[in-house]
Amino acid sequence: MATITKRELVIKITDTLGEKGIEVTQQDVLEVVQTLIDCVTDSLAQGDTVVMRNFGAFQVREMKAKIGRNPKNPGKDVTIPARAAVKFKPGKEMKEKVATTLQVIRERK
Repeated sequence: MATITKRELVIKITDTLGEKGIEVTQQDVLEVVQTLIDCVTDSLAQGDTVVMRNFGAFQVREMKAKIGRNPKNPGKDVTIPARAAVKFKPGKEMKEKVATTLQVIRERK
């Protein structure tokens, strides 16, 4: 499976916009992408939910404290404190598109 980096995403967006006749530099696109990431992160850090229609929703959920095992010493219990974690719930359009990729994933293995 391929991993798409932020840099590759910026190049892909720049090329796609260029094909549509919208000329922007990679630096401009990088600024937009980084600003989006910063805004989403800041909103989540304030406890807000970020919803992007047809893409999905990011929300902060509380992970309760629990007892775990230390892999180096399995006989000893370790307390894992409560924490905040980001959860992503995909939107309808994304779910439908991703549902058709099972064959692609199997072919890459």
